[in-house]
Amino acid sequence: MIKADSLVKMFGPKLAVDGVSFEVKAGEVLGFLGPNGAGKSTTMRMITGYLPMTSGTITIDGADIVNNPIAAKSRIGYLPENAPSYPESTVEGFLSFIAEAKGLAGQAKHDAIEHAIGLCQLEKVRHQTIDTLSKGYKHRTCFAQAIINDPPILVLDEPTDGLDPNQKHEMRNLIREMGKTKAIIVSTHILEEVEAICTRVVIIDKGKVVFNGTPAELRGRSPEAGTVTIATSKVEYQEFEAAAKVLPNVAKILDKGKDGNRNLFAVVPRKATETCLAGDVKAMMDAKGWSFVELHTETGKLDEVFRSITSNETGEKKAEE
Repeated sequence: MIKADSLVKMFGPKLAVDGVSFEVKAGEVLGFLGPNGAGKSTTMRMITGYLPMTSGTITIDGADIVNNPIAAKSRIGYLPENAPSYPESTVEGFLSFIAEAKGLAGQAKHDAIEHAIGLCQLEKVRHQTIDTLSKGYKHRTCFAQAIINDPPILVLDEPTDGLDPNQKHEMRNLIREMGKTKAIIVSTHILEEVEAICTRVVIIDKGKVVFNGTPAELRGRSPEAGTVTIATSKVEYQEFEAAAKVLPNVAKILDKGKDGNRNLFAVVPRKATETCLAGDVKAMMDAKGWSFVELHTETGKLDEVFRSITSNETGEKKAEE
């Protein structure tokens, strides 16, 4: 439903976005990540038609954002960075204005306002002016305007900014539920949010796409991903190594020392995407009659992967595969 092709944005001599391409289909929640200044917000503003492109194309549900902007923009609900609104308006008055601007009237307008207020839990503040609200309520009010006409596409810039932990949980559940039928882009710097709500991830750095894949594939780039850790008080390293090194997909076996009276071993896979290594290790230990206190697979650390992708010169080569 969203297709960005070779997007370029220049601000004078500064190249802010450099050939960014990706697609988002209905039923997908795309996490759009990057360090500060990478071009995330600029890209999202181009997708919504708020900023003109220097070059490239954007189609929204088949409509070109440049050649058919009204049709394209009518399909989008947009939560901009910092959740701008009209501070002198009440919450209900602001949503009423937005509903009318989006072509709603009469009972349809009333129902849309009530639905948005209910989903975003704004009942208690509906008659307050926006300038009296907390940051969290201001953000939820702006989210409510983005969804008020039930658009098939949502572009959300930091949707949980300013929310407390309970509100973040509720917002993530709401986005995840909407993502079953809508095409959603979520720009965020919170890596835990990626795993909580996103089905796919695009990372940009220095204006270029350096990763495009699933959260699991992103984790799989961690050096620790897929490593099986074993704690046992019954087996010594030499005999464990001899038995484990013949298993498929084993690259190496490490002696991790002791934890009290427990011996710690790590079995490192050749490919982190293999999912059966823990089962193979357990089956091998069961066959040997060896007991263990702990056996688990390391999933990798997203923050380490993010830093490795965006903090070195080779990151630009790690583009969409």
